[in-house]
This record gives sequence, structure tokens and C-alpha cells, in this order.
Amino acid sequence: MSITRSSNTFDPFSLDLWDPFDGFPFNHSLFSTPRSSPSLSFPSDTSAFAAARIDWRETPEAHVFKADLPGIKKEEVKVEVEEGNVLQISGERTRENEEKNDTWHRVERSSGKFVRRFRLPENAKMDQIKAAMENGVLTVTVPKEEVKKPEVKSIEISG
Repeated sequence: MSITRSSNTFDPFSLDLWDPFDGFPFNHSLFSTPRSSPSLSFPSDTSAFAAARIDWRETPEAHVFKADLPGIKKEEVKVEVEEGNVLQISGERTRENEEKNDTWHRVERSSGKFVRRFRLPENAKMDQIKAAMENGVLTVTVPKEEVKKPEVKSIEISG
């Protein structure tokens, strides 16, 4: 089985970030900020971290979400349910303080806020959601209602 990732703006599972200022004739974008040192490679505050990677797996018993959130404490992450059936996972990683005497050679770790929303199916038990954080991996488990098997009644055939 292979998993393909789409890159369609209208696909809710797309991994692309849409920048409404992309293509405009100025050097400012929602996802980039001017820096004092153009020689350094600084990621923007939201570029890499805004699209926190989350896996959604469905088992016979539950929907399981796993998010890689290295370096984030559980107090910095929120798991909420909105509008009755929308699971929202959000948080923020703060940037390290830059000391005036330090010389930065490379900054690749991202920082900033992230928000991911998932519309859950009708069989999700919203009142029994559990979340756990271990070794930088957030696991959110949403139990499913048992599928009621249709009652089968045998009919005797006469003749």
C-alpha cells in the first residue's frame, strides 16, 4: 500500500500553504519576514511549523491522530473540539533568545504557531477523546461508536 500526498489548494488534506501575496511585485509575504542579516538562512515564523505533520489512522475501535511536536511541552499544546465535530490541535514553539554576542551560522529549527483542524465523522465519540504526549509525539485517540450489526431474520420458504 502506498500513501500519496496531494498538493491541491482545495484539498483539505493538502500539505501546501497558500500565500495570498505570492506573485505580487513586492518582497513581503505572509510567510516571510525581513531579517537583519541576509546571509543567514532563517526560516520564517510560520513556514515549516505551520504545517505540523499529523497522521490520521482509523482502527476498528478509534480514530488515532499522531503529531510530531519535538521540543514542545504538553502545556504549549491545545487539543479542542469545535462546532461539535471538528478536532483542533494547536500550539506554539517560541524562538530562542538571540544574544547580541552570539554568532549564528545556521537556523533551521522552525518556530511559531500552528493550527490543524480535522472534521470527524459522525461515529466519533466526542465526549471520550483522550490525548497523551510522549517523547515529542502527541497522540489523540477518538473512540468510535460500535457499528450496530443489522438484525437478520430468516424467512422460511414454503412450497
